Amino acid sequence: MSKSPRKPPKRDLVRRTMPGLAASSEFDEVVRLIDSARAHAVATVNTTLIDLYWKIGEYINGQIESAAWGEGVVEQLAAHIARKHPGLRGFTRSNLLRMRQFYATYRGDQIVAPLVRQLPWTHNLLILSKSKRPEEREFYIRTATNQKWSKRHLERQMNTALFERVVLSPAKVSSLVTQLHPDAIDAFKDSYVVEFLNLPPEHSETDLHRGLVEHLKNFLIELGRDFCYVGSHYPVQVGGRDFELDLLFFNRALNCLVAVELKVVEFEPEHLGKLQFYLEALDRDVKKPHEQPAIGVLLCATKNSEVVEYALSRTVSPALVAQYETRLPDRLLLQAKLHEFYALAEAQVGRELDALPQRPARKQAARRTRKSSGRQ
Repeated sequence: MSKSPRKPPKRDLVRRTMPGLAASSEFDEVVRLIDSARAHAVATVNTTLIDLYWKIGEYINGQIESAAWGEGVVEQLAAHIARKHPGLRGFTRSNLLRMRQFYATYRGDQIVAPLVRQLPWTHNLLILSKSKRPEEREFYIRTATNQKWSKRHLERQMNTALFERVVLSPAKVSSLVTQLHPDAIDAFKDSYVVEFLNLPPEHSETDLHRGLVEHLKNFLIELGRDFCYVGSHYPVQVGGRDFELDLLFFNRALNCLVAVELKVVEFEPEHLGKLQFYLEALDRDVKKPHEQPAIGVLLCATKNSEVVEYALSRTVSPALVAQYETRLPDRLLLQAKLHEFYALAEAQVGRELDALPQRPARKQAARRTRKSSGRQ
């Protein structure tokens, strides 16, 4: 029996009968080119604008530092610009002084100065106004650039005192995490702020889980740009039994699955056992051949740092323990702790330098210092 001829695909049939038509998917390359060009144009405009503000700030700063101008002249400059370019915004007295501050802040920093051109002016103003230390400014400039934060997200991260939290409480991971993933320490936090869930003080694990799934976009931003959502209540079958891990993500930078187990209580060492079980199941049955071993995150309501350190020191799985914060942290309190932290660190460095054998040049410098202060 002869087979009936196979019908051509509907798209091919349409294109044969109406050759002037093309599938919309074939236009995507042109759309991609347009999007790429627009993104490049925006980036170019931003760089040009930041360069302009830098040069204006440099000029004003030079005039004021040389005593050629007083600060009152800046108001006259703003009025002059307004007369020459009516309707041109952004060149008021306050903005011109911000341009001077922008230049004066970064002019001596050869590392950070090129980076500020990668951020919009609104981001730079926010970082300038809210950051207290050079290290803090550099941290937010680098992180906002890498994570592609909008101004709203940058402001939120600064309100959550991300810099203070990272310095005071770096992520606590097992030794196997750093062995398998040397860059993992930068991909995770010691605490995650989920104030956007609006959870009451007394909430269940179901409440937390449901909230994270419903506000997944915000949670992904809090996790970091390289995290991709895989599933909720992700099914795992071992020995004919069905299990479910709370949340599963994939991290593109680390090229591995990330399992997140939720606990609405204080961390207990036995919590790691279940997480290790899930990691083993993921590596055996889910992980692709080209992927790295999975990492587990135990997200708890509270934790004791010493208990966590003891529990992670002997674990045989790449895991870490973090806590979630349902309210914005007290930024002023964290800033005070950070100031104390830096003061102690500087004192320690001073003691170590004093303990070093003094070279003749250093002795002479110390002698000159004592002499100038009248103590010799």
